[in-house]
Amino acid sequence: MNFDLKQIYQERRKKLCAYLYQNSIKAALFEDSEEHRDISVRYLCGHPGDALLIIFASGKTILVPWDENLAKDRAFADEIIPSEKFKRSYVNAAREILNSASCENQSSVCINPQIPYIYFKKYSEALQKFKILAGENSAHSYVQILRSVKDPYEIACTKKAAAITDRMTEIIIENLHTGKIKTETDVALFAERELRIQGAERTSFDTLAAGPARSFAIHAFPGYTQGEWGTNGISILDYGVCYEGYASDCTITVAKGQLSKEQEQILNSVQEAADECAKLYMPGKRISCAVEKADEIFRKIGRAMPHGLGHGTGLEIHEKPFVSMRAGKNEVFKPGNIVTLEPGLYDKELGGVRLENDVLITETGSEILTHSKIFRL
Repeated sequence: MNFDLKQIYQERRKKLCAYLYQNSIKAALFEDSEEHRDISVRYLCGHPGDALLIIFASGKTILVPWDENLAKDRAFADEIIPSEKFKRSYVNAAREILNSASCENQSSVCINPQIPYIYFKKYSEALQKFKILAGENSAHSYVQILRSVKDPYEIACTKKAAAITDRMTEIIIENLHTGKIKTETDVALFAERELRIQGAERTSFDTLAAGPARSFAIHAFPGYTQGEWGTNGISILDYGVCYEGYASDCTITVAKGQLSKEQEQILNSVQEAADECAKLYMPGKRISCAVEKADEIFRKIGRAMPHGLGHGTGLEIHEKPFVSMRAGKNEVFKPGNIVTLEPGLYDKELGGVRLENDVLITETGSEILTHSKIFRL
């Protein structure tokens, strides 16, 4: 893919800096560490993890990485200072960098409102001359909003992740037919190996492979066992891959053998929900319309879906917007959203059915990125 990554990260930070300036905020701190993960560090500079990123309203960006060599290879920032210069303490780094930045007394500095309280206290004590902001409507919330609308590079990465996932699904079904895949472990470990052969970084979340004995669970626990998968009854595989950090997320259902009338009913109802709700994944359309349509379809057979209809994907597997009752009444799909469509029904005796694909909202409609199915064998 031919993209100018330096310019891409500069454009993202430019939007954030405008927000900081408009809200009289001197700087925003983004810490990605074992104590608190924040994928926005990668979004704003390209560094894959374990670093403190300080962005000033003026536009200056300082990255303090744990791994200096990795940062120099992957990151885009005005200045890279290894954390060892600050005794490997991001709090020390924030204090020294901000205190040397000629900030006025009580200048506002944003830290992530989701940071653990003990670290909030440490930052507050270290930055006593500053006004610490850690509210819900913060610079960090603003970045989450930015991340919900993908730029061309993000769309290209997600499409690549989706293409890898589709190819893997094809091979999984082929191997199921030939008998190479017989158990949950078979299919899960195949995915772990094959995604790397196909050029992906990793799975985008822990693979969930549930055979007929366990498919009743929304998220099977444990994720996979040595139990049968793809045998008589209904099996589910929920998996995805990351390409350059961007996630795919899909679920296939495998229905094999003679099924009961009730099993056929939930299979058909989930397929109907997937088909009908896809028509509502359109720019400017209220998100709640799709949620309500799925609920309406499942009510016809006296059932209810026990989870949301979908969620945004990106550098994290669950991002804004959320296609569920969590969405505001007037929240709409926007061009650049990449969201899952995943209707599902689950029954302790009958098993579970889920059909999940990733959908890109475009200027004129939508594009299905993955092509998962209910496979009947």
